[in-house]
Amino acid sequence: MTLLQKKNRQSRVRTALGGASILLLAPVLGLTERPGSSQFRSTYLRAERAQVRSSDLRGASDHSAFAEPEVGPQPPCGADPVPPFPRVDEPANVKAWSAFELGADWKPPACTGWTATGFTSLVTIAARFRHPAGADGLLRHVGSISQLGGIRYWSATHQRWQTLIKEAHALTDPQNARARGDFAPEELKQGKAFYFEQVDNLSGKAIYQMRIVEASKDRIVFEIENVTTMKYLLVPVLHPGEMQSIYFFDRESENVWRFYSVARTGKNANHMMAGNEKSSINRAVAFYRYMVGIPTDQEPPPAR
Repeated sequence: MTLLQKKNRQSRVRTALGGASILLLAPVLGLTERPGSSQFRSTYLRAERAQVRSSDLRGASDHSAFAEPEVGPQPPCGADPVPPFPRVDEPANVKAWSAFELGADWKPPACTGWTATGFTSLVTIAARFRHPAGADGLLRHVGSISQLGGIRYWSATHQRWQTLIKEAHALTDPQNARARGDFAPEELKQGKAFYFEQVDNLSGKAIYQMRIVEASKDRIVFEIENVTTMKYLLVPVLHPGEMQSIYFFDRESENVWRFYSVARTGKNANHMMAGNEKSSINRAVAFYRYMVGIPTDQEPPPAR
């Protein structure tokens, strides 16, 4: 294999691996979305990209040594969220962050509970959505692990819709990896940890831990991280704990909820994971759509 062929192959692998699987939730049945509310707010991302490019140029020519990193993602934990929540009938605010913006040793917000600094990929989503079934309905879908199979996303590498999760099931424990039925709402109590296994279209089979941070009639917060090493073509790309995501659901009114998520891969992830913003965005948006009851392969894709 020539050096050029090797570089081209590595580039394709990086693009394919960009958004290795995060938690997926069952579709929220009975939700209603008005026209336009399921669209990705691409103008927001374009504006953010333009801002980064502009600051890149200024930093290179004027005062790069004195540039201050941005504040970064801010979940809804006693402060105004960043990015902000759109109106209920507007598209979600989706943001892919870079180390240039936040610095190489970015510290996650305290309310995530994450202690590792830095990242390889970092995507946040803020949205409002309609959901008449209440907190019990949301918890039921959080626990419906078996329904995760079949979620689809737009592959920027192949320029088509593809199945992201081939199969998923709840586990009795991570050691024996014995399958069980879905988690019932009454099981999902604050502070408890649960385990599930899913088969990703790229990284294959892996076990994840889901921990319920908060669970009340007006607020649900849970986090996910990989328990086993994730591999691509037998090569380890994410070691335990390097794939993390956290989800916030807050009731705003009787039928309207706010959604906020942060998805992160650690800075020590395999170098093949780097430089895949489109893939990370497409997978994160697929998860968001699935969570709030929007068809995951609905046109247009978030990032072509």
